[in-house]
Amino acid sequence: MENMQAVNSFVAAYLKKKGFKEAEQLLEDLQNKESAPIDFHNDPDLAKFIHHFSQSEDDVAQYQDGYSKLRSWTYTSLDLYKHELLRVLYPVFIHSFMDLVAKGHLQEARTFFNAFHEDHELMHSRDLQKLEGVLSQSHLEEMEFARSLRQNKVNIKICQYSYDLLLQYLHKTQSTAMLGVINEHINFQVTSVEPGSISDDTEVVTLIGSCQDAASLINQKEIHWGLLEDSLEERLEKEGGLLSDSEKTEAENKEGDVDDSKKRSVEGGKQGASTKKLKKDKAVNATAKSARPEAKPTPAAPRVKPELTLPVMSTEVEQSILEDLRNRVQLSSVALPSVSFYTFLNTHNGLNCSSISQDGSLVAGGFSDSSLKVWDMAKLGQQAGSSTLQGENDSTSSEHVAGPNGVKRSYTLFQGHSGPVYSATFSPLGDFILSSSADTTIRLWSTKLNANLVCYKGHNYPVWDVQFSPVGHYFASSSHDRTARIWSMDRIQPLRIMAGHLSDVDCVQWHANCNYIATGSSDRTVRLWDVQSGECVRIFIGHRSMILSLAMSPDGRYMASGDEDGTIMMWDLSSGRCVTPLMGHTSCVWSLAFSCEGTLLASGSADCTVKLWDVTTSTKAPKNEDKSGNPNRLRSLKTLATKSSPVYSLRFSRRNLLFAAGVLSKNV
Repeated sequence: MENMQAVNSFVAAYLKKKGFKEAEQLLEDLQNKESAPIDFHNDPDLAKFIHHFSQSEDDVAQYQDGYSKLRSWTYTSLDLYKHELLRVLYPVFIHSFMDLVAKGHLQEARTFFNAFHEDHELMHSRDLQKLEGVLSQSHLEEMEFARSLRQNKVNIKICQYSYDLLLQYLHKTQSTAMLGVINEHINFQVTSVEPGSISDDTEVVTLIGSCQDAASLINQKEIHWGLLEDSLEERLEKEGGLLSDSEKTEAENKEGDVDDSKKRSVEGGKQGASTKKLKKDKAVNATAKSARPEAKPTPAAPRVKPELTLPVMSTEVEQSILEDLRNRVQLSSVALPSVSFYTFLNTHNGLNCSSISQDGSLVAGGFSDSSLKVWDMAKLGQQAGSSTLQGENDSTSSEHVAGPNGVKRSYTLFQGHSGPVYSATFSPLGDFILSSSADTTIRLWSTKLNANLVCYKGHNYPVWDVQFSPVGHYFASSSHDRTARIWSMDRIQPLRIMAGHLSDVDCVQWHANCNYIATGSSDRTVRLWDVQSGECVRIFIGHRSMILSLAMSPDGRYMASGDEDGTIMMWDLSSGRCVTPLMGHTSCVWSLAFSCEGTLLASGSADCTVKLWDVTTSTKAPKNEDKSGNPNRLRSLKTLATKSSPVYSLRFSRRNLLFAAGVLSKNV
């Protein structure tokens, strides 16, 4: 009787603490009506469990002891189920730590953190660095990362048998603290499949922003991923203006000759070997093109109407683009692109970003000293003694390149920002360039007049990225203020503000039809936004670190995203699901670019490599295509390593020549 009264008292106190007023009132009414403690269905085990829980709720030792035992049990489980059960440890660890902080046991929380954090350093080092800064209860509310973890459950996929094993263990050991953490912060998605078949699933564990129900609801919205009506590509197809393979090869050689002169100016001293190798590669590619069988025609992308008023294109520009399209080289897994790499030297760790114009004739660099510098490849090639993109920072308006004193500077200097320049982007025609900065502004510069035209103000914090739309005139920006914004060149205020991310919006990319933009964030999600309504129409969940780069396929059906850990994910925009992860890079993926016909994806990384991936295999092959090994390796076609240059930017020209840029780094 006394034991039952204690149980009733604890239940009433618990309901009051959690704010369940109606349940508390109902319990009180029942007690008054019965004039005796409520017998919980004559279940002695339940009463015993509640009584045990009441005694241990505030016992800090329960967390240390409970987690230690759970950890030992998990590591000694059968190998078949161990990898699934191990997934539970990390969320239990971080929430146990935050529960101790929330209850005011700061010293015990620090002891707990120090005792077990090394288990998770390999996979979650950046998260742990953030959590290590949680030193008081107020930090849980003030720190965005911790608050997001507390407000969102962790989704974990697990097979039925592993789930049953875990429950049996928790009930058998009466690990009430661990059971409470798991019940409150983890949502298990129990599957009937074998453990091995979901081990490589990208959605096995999702942390921040994983309100799966809300995401699923958003991902049911209709989107139109096709291409614009009456585009130049469609017009060319109708006219039958595509050249034969031999004509394309000739055109490629012509473009390659132009590229060779650029290559000589960028890679001086090695131009002879580079030229021979480039021509040899073209010969091999031409042979491969003629030897390969005819590919099955892929269904044409649907056509959609533009939601934005598109700028009018002059006849001269139209003809120039059509000429490029007619001379486009068809790439595939057996016909890889020619690559031109621009290397920055002597930047003294001051280069933050780079950008390459559509035809590769202009290269821009954004620097920490708030300057933007643009190199003209034609002029650079004409200067005697010039072999590289020099980037020494000085206080004067001119700079000397390697060679005799008195040589004019090799670049155009744009000054106006009052903080480091974090992003730059050329307009499709190369006549304008946008730059974004830590000073919260975006500036529009004319490459013809070499002058600043407009300063766009709207963001409240540093602007991490800015990107021109495929048709020019419109551009999108992303910022530390957790928003993305749509702008037009002729208005100083943003047209749309996209808000919804839980942390910094680190990168932004336009869809091929200009009706949508994609944003990648430090909250580890990618979102797709409708530019007309400003609404989020897709949430892509699966990355385990901040997203640094995005690329849209030319047909608008797929999107690729690269993160801080080196993982690339290919997404289907229609379903909002990850088609396949592409593993191979060992560091941040800073740049992604699809080839013009969409058969290849190029990725540039801080690991000093450019990788080429087979998009066709990545998007159409089943996930279980290779049970004997990692299928992702089959999708990597080639790895191009630099000497010691992290790859900052990539771009395919309209004729499918791949341009890349990076900075020579002695620290790599």
